[in-house]
Amino acid sequence: MARYFVGLMAGTSLDAVDAALVALADDGTVAVAHICSRPIPQALRSELADIGPRTHLETVVEADERVADLFATTVDDLLARADMTADCITAIGSHGQTVWHRPGAPAAATVQIGNPNRIAEITGIRVIADFRRRDIAAGGEGAPLAPAFHLALLRQHGQTGAALNLGGIANLTIATGASPLGFDCGPANTLLDGWAARHLGVAYDDRGQWAATGHADDALLTELLADEFFGAPPPKSTGPEHFNLAWLEARLARHRTLSPEDVQATLTELTARSVADALKRTSPAPSRLLVCGGGVHNDYLMARLATVLPDWRVETTAALGVDPDYVEAAAFGWLAARTLDGLAGNVPSVTGAAQPVVLGGVYAGSL
Repeated sequence: MARYFVGLMAGTSLDAVDAALVALADDGTVAVAHICSRPIPQALRSELADIGPRTHLETVVEADERVADLFATTVDDLLARADMTADCITAIGSHGQTVWHRPGAPAAATVQIGNPNRIAEITGIRVIADFRRRDIAAGGEGAPLAPAFHLALLRQHGQTGAALNLGGIANLTIATGASPLGFDCGPANTLLDGWAARHLGVAYDDRGQWAATGHADDALLTELLADEFFGAPPPKSTGPEHFNLAWLEARLARHRTLSPEDVQATLTELTARSVADALKRTSPAPSRLLVCGGGVHNDYLMARLATVLPDWRVETTAALGVDPDYVEAAAFGWLAARTLDGLAGNVPSVTGAAQPVVLGGVYAGSL
């Protein structure tokens, strides 16, 4: 008999809260039964984007409650779509909204908001949250965590190869070697969306059509790829704390004659090239690359990936029957089940933790 979990994910793109209803069978196989998404209101999106190390604590606490309300409403939407009630759900796995991520010794830290107590109180469902900090306590980077689910999904379908999530940050899961790898490999939508918002006044470059009108500049691309993050070996993770428009502007200082669309084309090439370079360094041989995340809708980026990886079979996770927009949300439903079952949710070879650990805290639902 299957157990049902809800996975909730809001990524660094700050576009929406994604929810996935995950059915976990007795044999451990997982299926995504229903999905839904709720946009983050523009006012909240702007507030979240502005949170940083100097933000007033009151602002962060208020945002913590508003994010929780949005997450709880998204759960209600999902259950209505699935025609299910709260008592059918074993638990909610809530990633929360990351507002700060600083990996590495001596003061590694990660913060996700979206008060799980409030989600549990509103929905009446037990909530598993705060997944990342236990991995950090065990010496890891706290990210990426989704590769554990990517690996389980690939094995369930008898697949090897690699998985690529194109969210605000791009991360890879490598399942072809002697031991699995997973790591952030560079920026994806966080720079593309930020540059499009600045120059087009829109949330994102629809299907990459604007980037396709430009030409990638080799000199700028070389300078961007010279950032030490790209050459660092895994385990590694990053976020908009590092890859942001200020980071880009510092490198544009010597390339002021480039048009905005040429910069957008170069940023697209940066994502494609950094993925390709990472695969060449870490994967024993070309294989199948299954892509998920919002970047799958960027036709220009997907075309560039196929071009720079001619020996790889590049396709989306839809080939496994999983909507590419909801893989990360499903991952946190799956991780919630791991927590309740007393099973480790991290992969030490991915995060750099000293050992496997059970992730997250449990917040009881209504009695």
